[in-house]
Amino acid sequence: MAAYLQWRRFVFFDRETVREPPGPDGASAKPFALPPGIAVCDSGRGSLVFGDMEGQIWFLPRSLQLSSFQAYKLRVTHLYQLKQHSILVSIGEDEEGINPLVKVWNLEKRDGGNPLCTRIFPAIPGNKPTVVSCLTVHENLNFMAIGFADGSVVLTKGDITRDRHSKTQILHEGSYPVTGLAFRQSGKATHLFVVTTENIQSYMLSVKDYPHLELDTHGCGLRCSSLSDPSQDLQFIVAGNECVYLYQPDERGPCFAFEGQKLIVHWYRGYLIIVSKDRKTSPKSEFAGNEAQNSDKQVLNIYDLCNKFIAYSSIFDDIVDVLAEWGSLYVLTRDGKIHVLQEKDTQTKLEMLFRKNLFEMAINLAKSHHLDSDGLSEIFRQYGDHLYNKGNHDGAIQQYIRTIGKLEPSYVIRKFLDAQRIHNLTAYLQMLHLQSLANADHTTLLLNCYTKLKDSSKLEEFIKTSESEVHFDVETAIKVLRQAGYYSHAVYLAEKHEHHEWYLKIQLEDIKNYQEALHYIGRLPFEQAESNMKRYGGNEGPGMLEGKKANSEEFIPVFANNSRELKAFLEHMTEVQADSPQGVYDTLLELRLQNWAHEQDEQIKEKLHNEALTLLKSGRFKTVFDKALVLCQMHSFKDGVLYLYEQGKLFQQIMHYHMQNEQYKKVIEVCELYGDQEACLWEQALGYFARKEENCKEYIAAVLKHIENKNLMPPLLVVQTLAHNSTATLSVIKDYLVNKLQKQSRQIEQDELRIQKYREETTRIRLEIEELKASPKIFQKTKCSICTSALELPSVHFLCGHSFHQHCFESYSESDSECPTCMPENRKVMDMIRAQEQKRDLHDQFQHQLKCSNDGFSVVADYFGRGVFNKLTLITDLPSGKTATTIEAGLQRELLIHTKRST
Repeated sequence: MAAYLQWRRFVFFDRETVREPPGPDGASAKPFALPPGIAVCDSGRGSLVFGDMEGQIWFLPRSLQLSSFQAYKLRVTHLYQLKQHSILVSIGEDEEGINPLVKVWNLEKRDGGNPLCTRIFPAIPGNKPTVVSCLTVHENLNFMAIGFADGSVVLTKGDITRDRHSKTQILHEGSYPVTGLAFRQSGKATHLFVVTTENIQSYMLSVKDYPHLELDTHGCGLRCSSLSDPSQDLQFIVAGNECVYLYQPDERGPCFAFEGQKLIVHWYRGYLIIVSKDRKTSPKSEFAGNEAQNSDKQVLNIYDLCNKFIAYSSIFDDIVDVLAEWGSLYVLTRDGKIHVLQEKDTQTKLEMLFRKNLFEMAINLAKSHHLDSDGLSEIFRQYGDHLYNKGNHDGAIQQYIRTIGKLEPSYVIRKFLDAQRIHNLTAYLQMLHLQSLANADHTTLLLNCYTKLKDSSKLEEFIKTSESEVHFDVETAIKVLRQAGYYSHAVYLAEKHEHHEWYLKIQLEDIKNYQEALHYIGRLPFEQAESNMKRYGGNEGPGMLEGKKANSEEFIPVFANNSRELKAFLEHMTEVQADSPQGVYDTLLELRLQNWAHEQDEQIKEKLHNEALTLLKSGRFKTVFDKALVLCQMHSFKDGVLYLYEQGKLFQQIMHYHMQNEQYKKVIEVCELYGDQEACLWEQALGYFARKEENCKEYIAAVLKHIENKNLMPPLLVVQTLAHNSTATLSVIKDYLVNKLQKQSRQIEQDELRIQKYREETTRIRLEIEELKASPKIFQKTKCSICTSALELPSVHFLCGHSFHQHCFESYSESDSECPTCMPENRKVMDMIRAQEQKRDLHDQFQHQLKCSNDGFSVVADYFGRGVFNKLTLITDLPSGKTATTIEAGLQRELLIHTKRST
């Protein structure tokens, strides 16, 4: 049981009197007054609702514009406004006597300007006249309960807004007046709490036969019970004169000792509101006076049950009820005034607590108001600052620890850097690491704290307890421990977290334990062992693991300044691993060429020569051709250079190499070997021998013979080339020139015969054309040239001498102006003429052929013969000065006769 006398009191609400809107003149408004005779009230759906003794129901919206309608003829006794529906349930009297009527109003629909009444039914249970004491309605509109002064409870189940869809029955009968009812919905379970003046019961409405359970053997007065919100687990609150009890549907919950005669109880946003009689006087109170003066006063207390404090307390005169709407509390007094209680915002309440240094209470309040983590962190910081300034460093560091993740750690660290507070700083840094929010600097600082305190046990605990999760930067910790001389701890961390490089560095450089380092490398997985062997390869360690192969190229730097061992290593790798990296072969070639170049012993030099050439011919240098060629050229390795030239098809380089060394036979051999692939080699060879002053007749003759056979150069160019050699006589090219002249003579004879043939053909064609122009053409064909049947009229005749049936001509001809028989040959001729016309405009093509041809004169003659340099006119062109009719009459393809005769 919690005694409220120990609870602190605060003013977390602002009290004001509701006033009428100011007039046009801006004068101060007078207090708002309710109509007289208000008997009952409720709130919800944006209005305060009142019922009076004249049978009227009043609505007061936020604009304070009162409206009303006549609900009953006599009086209104009870109101219940649903919060989730615009449904108002009222109980009142239309006639004298005990005959209460229940009316259900739909506030969204109108009937003659008033809310629509959807249902009316009498409230008396079993036709037994008794007074209604309390009313409650379930928000799902499926349950309504009415309590009576004789102890009865009537339950309406179904749609409460319609008579047809609901059923009314007596749920409870007893000897004591019913003072309070409340529905509780939790999941699918629906309960009804019933409290009388002498007991409290709970009914299970979601189960058939409505089983019930008696929760307590004492009750409360009218309006002294309420249902809490989910913050208090929807408990039923019953306020007696000595205590306030909280109930679950199946048991009694906590109890609070709030003394005083309770008049009204409400629940509002996590607060318990109690109105009780004030029978105490206080000299500090502005309402102080004699007992008689204070006897009618009432005290309104607002309790925060979660945080155990009184949020507001004030004295009023004769309170009618307390309503909640528009985010505020409205207190109605018997004099018709309305007082509003506006809750202060969370920050203002926290500042009030801060001024009183009530940080723990501020923290609890912030949590109950669901303040975010940033807001809570700020409270922890202020609380920590308060404790720090008071000298309570242990308490302060506990609050600062609660800010981790929100407050910048440097804010706390700077406060505790004093050596006397190193223990507090260590605790903060430890928690920072446990939450995995520490950076490398924080790890460094924490380890320095341990080493400064010489607390090896704490140090070992820090680095060894993080078995499942590491809360610090391991590499930073290794560095700090190594610098501080804690080598064993550093080695432990490096080995545990597989920082192999640091482990070996400390073992080799600090502890000087070489043997352990070598054994450690031997225990590593292949990849780590490989990388560390590259780094510390100067030492002799255990062999590599079987089944895997390292990249041998990466081990070359290990043999720096030891070419003999490097050569042995590379040769071994090429023997045991044919697919060794290219770098292995490149380095081995370079080593063999170096050894060959510096060797003085001829026998050994010959052996090294063969080894280098064999390596070149192994086919391992195709992708690095240029690199191998540079190496051979640097070391003047002639056979290697020539081999690579040959592999790279650099035939001209091979020949130039022999030319530089004046190896004439080699030059001829190169031409014979590669001349078919690169014809210009023979021309270059002729020019080379032509420039030599010594006697080269034998070689020139051989070259000329091949040039003649392949027709590689024009004779004039050959003569001009040999003119550079003063020793070459006419006898050198006599045979060449005679053969050339004989071939050209034979070619001239053939060309003259072809010309004579073309001239005769041309003369014949011209005569035929003249005859067609000047003489009549007699058509004597008796058969169709297509079907070979006898000609019949109508028929078609062409100047070419072919005749056709008209129907054959129309079936086979593609054009009315062309002979179907001659058309294929004519088209070939026209295509040749068009091709010549197109070729004569191809200037770039002509220039290209002229430049690339060995015989430029032949190219020019060919284009000249094709009429490239003459104006060519197709027979389809219109000559100047002639009409289309004249030309059309002279065309061979023109249709001469197209006669139709009737038989």
